[in-house]
Amino acid sequence: MSAFTVTGTDTDVGKTVFAAALTGALDAHYWKPVQAGLDEGGDRAQVAKLAGLPETRVLPEVYRLATPCSPHRAAEIDGVAIDPDRLALPAQRPLVVEGAGGALVPLGGDLLYADMFARWGLPAIVVARTALGTINHSLLTLEALRARGVAVHGVAFVGDAVEDSEATICRLGAVKRSFHAARAGRSGSAGHACRRRCAAHRRRPPRGGRDFELVGDHPWPLPPADHGGNRRPGAAARPDDLRRLDAPTGRGPRA
Repeated sequence: MSAFTVTGTDTDVGKTVFAAALTGALDAHYWKPVQAGLDEGGDRAQVAKLAGLPETRVLPEVYRLATPCSPHRAAEIDGVAIDPDRLALPAQRPLVVEGAGGALVPLGGDLLYADMFARWGLPAIVVARTALGTINHSLLTLEALRARGVAVHGVAFVGDAVEDSEATICRLGAVKRSFHAARAGRSGSAGHACRRRCAAHRRRPPRGGRDFELVGDHPWPLPPADHGGNRRPGAAARPDDLRRLDAPTGRGPRA
């Protein structure tokens, strides 16, 4: 599979940092179709910086909305209506598509992001916290996606490792653990951990499309990009930039 959607159990959970890492690891294109909130250029600019991507690999949004809130409300404030027919997937591959907030964030009317995931037909990776409450939030997210026929590729955990919670989610949710990164200010920066895994992924040759074992305690169960094994060196993001995005203050990309 050369295209994935990235969603989360909540806003500010670490989706954009993870999406940047995934984009870099797959040598992919990045696309966030609806951007609500334009501080620091929005998530598109942040991903380009974190993953060291040229402008041509970070695709333009379909909707750029000024207010950092749920897309349906941001669109209302800007006086526009989000048309799902304009949200057709780009042809570029490999591709990482980032949603906004959680899987059931509304885009307008009765349309939810999970409905668009189903329309796109791409496997989803769910980014989840490890803090108290994550079991309920994660299992509800998995159920909501599967109820709409969305295949779940795995769960990426962001936060201090909580083995029981992570294992419980994977067991009850029948899903594999794709990734784990610690939050900044405790056992390291999630973004910094993402960068290390990206670098490890790029250095390894492809093994017939099989999974890669990367730095850290957990495997990164993603196939290599279909680029004949050639990996772009890329400009590595600086740890300070990544740490700033994942700071515990909650600032940075909102969705």
